[in-house]
Amino acid sequence: MDVPREGVAAKKRKRRIIIIAASVLGLILATIAISRLKPAVPSVDRSTVWIDTVKRGPMVRQVRGLGTLVPEDIRWIAAATEGRVEKIIVWPGTHVEPDTVIFEMSSAELEQTAHDAELKATAAEAELTTLRATLQREVLDQESTTARVHSEYEQAKMERQTNDQLAKNGLIAELDYKTSKVKEAELANRDGIEQKRLAFSRDSIEPQIAAKQAAVDQARQLAKLKSNQVEALHVRAGMSGVLQQLPVQIGQRVKVGDNLARVADPTKLKAQVKIAETQAKDIQINQQAVIDTRNGTVKGHVTRVDPAVEQGTVTVDVAFDEALPKGARPDLSVDGTIELERLDNVVYVGRPAFGQENNTVGMFKLVGSSSEAVRTPVKLGKSSVNTIEILDGLQPGDQVILSDTSAWDAHDRIRLN
Repeated sequence: MDVPREGVAAKKRKRRIIIIAASVLGLILATIAISRLKPAVPSVDRSTVWIDTVKRGPMVRQVRGLGTLVPEDIRWIAAATEGRVEKIIVWPGTHVEPDTVIFEMSSAELEQTAHDAELKATAAEAELTTLRATLQREVLDQESTTARVHSEYEQAKMERQTNDQLAKNGLIAELDYKTSKVKEAELANRDGIEQKRLAFSRDSIEPQIAAKQAAVDQARQLAKLKSNQVEALHVRAGMSGVLQQLPVQIGQRVKVGDNLARVADPTKLKAQVKIAETQAKDIQINQQAVIDTRNGTVKGHVTRVDPAVEQGTVTVDVAFDEALPKGARPDLSVDGTIELERLDNVVYVGRPAFGQENNTVGMFKLVGSSSEAVRTPVKLGKSSVNTIEILDGLQPGDQVILSDTSAWDAHDRIRLN
């Protein structure tokens, strides 16, 4: 028969509890150990990153931008009058002189208006001639009247003087004597009045002529204006150069002020370079620049900095100090580099793909001769097109990765294969 063993169940339960507790404790210890493990160091192919060595020495600060060649002397020919394009004589790309007719327009209304203005001016001149003759005749009539009255006055004066002698001797009647004196006084008064009328007639000639002359001048100026407008139907270049644009077509109706053509002097070009607004703050007049025309480089200097920002860029005009290479022409795309300043004895490195000047960034620095790179805080200073100043965090001879390392932001160390 079987004999029951006492305490076996209790021992099994105790053993099970110990095993479970040991498993839980092991799991906890394993979790703690795993949490304290450092993440695996990512590996990077050395050929896929850009590595540069920190240097000490002079650094040239530059900014760069794309641009075009534009003429310094540009003339837009605007329509002086309305009209319809009848004939195009010169096409873009042709060399023109100031009197070269580019195209011809027609306007029957303008030609009729000019003809009417010319007739009015001719009529005004004829009226001026008639007025001169009329005023001259009036003056002559007044001179005749004045001379006749003056003659009568002199006769009356002599008659009165004679009567004075006769009256002393009592040889003339008292009434006749008084009558001669009254007649003399009347003619003296008339003589004075006629003299004033003559002077007035002579003085009034000039104002009347001047008033009529002003009307004639006005009519003549109007006729000249209309004649010039008719002449402007023959659109001329106005300057020596090359016809660049001709935004009109035969049969097109143009209005006053419309741009009809653009003429420029291709021998006098300048470069207009677009510089990013964040880099344009240090650009000054007369700073040296180099323009790459894809067919050679040309030295120049800054002549103007646009005060306004357009689409995130600032336009900078560069005048050339040397002759342009062959093939340079208006609207040619160029690459401009402007020298801002030269820094002596500074620590610098190639410009990284991240970080701006006067900021602190994390850069991966190679550890000695090993294949590992450690993230190091670096304080950046002034920047240039290809280099940037190092203020703190790196020393000459250090090697750093300049490529974009944003993919490893979660790591402070990487391995280069």
